Amino acid sequence: MYNEMLKIESITLYGYGLMIALGVISAILVAYFRAKKHDLNQDMVLTLAIFALIFGFAGAKLLYVIVEFKSFINNPMLILSGSGFVVYGGIISGVLAVIIYCRIKKVNFFEYFDLLVPSVSIAQAFGRIGCFLAGCCYGCETDSFIGITFTNSSIAPNLVKLVPTQLISSASNFAIAIILILLARRNTKPGRVGLLFLILYSVFRFIIEFFRNDFRGTIWFMSTSQFISIIIFIVAIILFVMSTRASKEKENKSE
Repeated sequence: MYNEMLKIESITLYGYGLMIALGVISAILVAYFRAKKHDLNQDMVLTLAIFALIFGFAGAKLLYVIVEFKSFINNPMLILSGSGFVVYGGIISGVLAVIIYCRIKKVNFFEYFDLLVPSVSIAQAFGRIGCFLAGCCYGCETDSFIGITFTNSSIAPNLVKLVPTQLISSASNFAIAIILILLARRNTKPGRVGLLFLILYSVFRFIIEFFRNDFRGTIWFMSTSQFISIIIFIVAIILFVMSTRASKEKENKSE
């Protein structure tokens, strides 16, 4: 809503960038301190976090360029803008980067995946607050009491009440992070926490897309993110069921 947080001569502190930075720092700190409790290598966690961040940002920007390809062709410098990311691109590319690195180092991917996903959700939560300050990812018009009104946004429509999709997304991501951390304390099988993150996030993302009003690409009658959500949800559910069955069979054999 107010992206320019502080301006000193030619230096400007933007809310979007500030929230992204806070999200990254918070995510890394949470993962680092949780690693010790789960008997995982903290140095490995930091390395994986850096890889996930680098490839995550690159993937989020790449998918944004694909979705906004016509705009990119007209203005190639769009890729250098501080905003303009598609979260799913970051999740997919970040996870792939972690998988490859874990295979190279011969460590259990699922253990570190379970540890990192709550931090991913925390980073996204801060990022959505940044979206709110910048005015991007805005919602559709509403008469509801929860509606918010932008007055000086260069992105969102001004002087009309909009569904605060950014803040709803932020609160949901914080809630998902808390659920995952609590689940991890129960010492579940490797991979369960990570798969639950994909299930919860895909369901929420599919729903919140109905309330967004910014252009973000379409596939058939769905937004790009809704289409990806369906695929990720189906794959995650199948893997979760397979994991559950495998665990039960293993327990039966050991009895």
